[in-house]
Amino acid sequence: MLRDEPQFARLFIGQSLSVVGDRVSFIAVPFAVLSVGGSASDVGLVAAASLVPMLLFSLVGGVWADRFPRHRIMLVSDLVRFAVQGLAAVLLLTGVAEVRHLVLLMIVFGTADAFFMPAATGLVPLLVGADRLRAANALRGFVQSAGLVVGPAVAGILVAVAGPGGALAVDALTFAVSAAFLARLTPRGMTPEATQAAPGGTFFKELRAGWTQVRSRTWVWSGLAAISVYHVVVLPSVFVLGPVLAERDWDGAAGWSIVTAGFGIGSIVGDVCAYRLKVRHPMALAAAALAVGSCQAVIIGSGAPVAVIAVLEAVTGVGVSLFFVIWETALQTHIPEAALSRVSSYDYLLSTGLMPLGLALAGPVSDSLGVRPTLYAMTVIAVPAMLALLFVPAVRRLPAHASATTGGGDSVRTAPEVGAV
Repeated sequence: MLRDEPQFARLFIGQSLSVVGDRVSFIAVPFAVLSVGGSASDVGLVAAASLVPMLLFSLVGGVWADRFPRHRIMLVSDLVRFAVQGLAAVLLLTGVAEVRHLVLLMIVFGTADAFFMPAATGLVPLLVGADRLRAANALRGFVQSAGLVVGPAVAGILVAVAGPGGALAVDALTFAVSAAFLARLTPRGMTPEATQAAPGGTFFKELRAGWTQVRSRTWVWSGLAAISVYHVVVLPSVFVLGPVLAERDWDGAAGWSIVTAGFGIGSIVGDVCAYRLKVRHPMALAAAALAVGSCQAVIIGSGAPVAVIAVLEAVTGVGVSLFFVIWETALQTHIPEAALSRVSSYDYLLSTGLMPLGLALAGPVSDSLGVRPTLYAMTVIAVPAMLALLFVPAVRRLPAHASATTGGGDSVRTAPEVGAV
């Protein structure tokens, strides 16, 4: 596929290196906070600081990405994140970093992310044909998953040899490489039909038009609700309580890297499965997969040996990868091209944007109840919420391919899918 789609290949190569850097940062930042005297609550605060801007700017990013060239927005975002991570690295390496510095830098980083993510979702259909969207998303997911394997291994070495500051310096360089590849992209323009369908007028008019696309589709808003629970309830176990438990019981960054790598290996398997996937109603499979993925908290808090936890995390990685490849492909397939970035911006607003709430609460709740009881409670809340998605008819019946629609909502008419199971 990469040989047949040269524009997507450029995006793929640039993002591959950037993702490895992100996974290094994923390991390095919590330990950077701890290295400057921060507590478990401070780890959550710094993590939340990078996500709060999603609440403020993701919708702006979505409107801009439907107005302006999406790859240019991504390019500027990469350059900003290069500068942020570079400055964080300098502060840590010179020994002057404080928690407040990391919080402020992560706010800027998160703001750049808020513009990058909706543009990235909307860019893929402008680089590949409609029949290759799922394969393209699976390859993007493969990069993310491979980064979970390679990144922690690199991070473990970098943190041990050069400290968290050295690890963040590497992340900064990967953003520079990604920006260089984005500068060479020449995506096609929107189709004439999509251009004519694009709403004009004020920012708020365009924003309301994007919201109309969300609320008129039951499968979209119910899927967003489930994703929000995953981000608010499940992921704090990975971003906050997992590193704290690793520091206390698993030999620090080394043990946490093994667990994270296990999840990454499972994610790779999930992406390979998604690449070859042929199902008539993929969102039904996606809902079940996310329920499996939501077991991460109880696994991390199980008290099992690190190797066992890593194997079980691999199983959840399969589920999480399957869900998000299917979800992104469904949005790109069934949402009008001219509104795609705005719809995805609501996705990031309601999922990632709400995640700081869970991150901010995870530390204090675990201080009160204990780390392991908090992890168990997360699973009790999350898994039933994901299973409830299976009972939504619009989710179970959503077809794999675009088709004639009536009213722009959940009512669809599809032709039989050849080879579907």
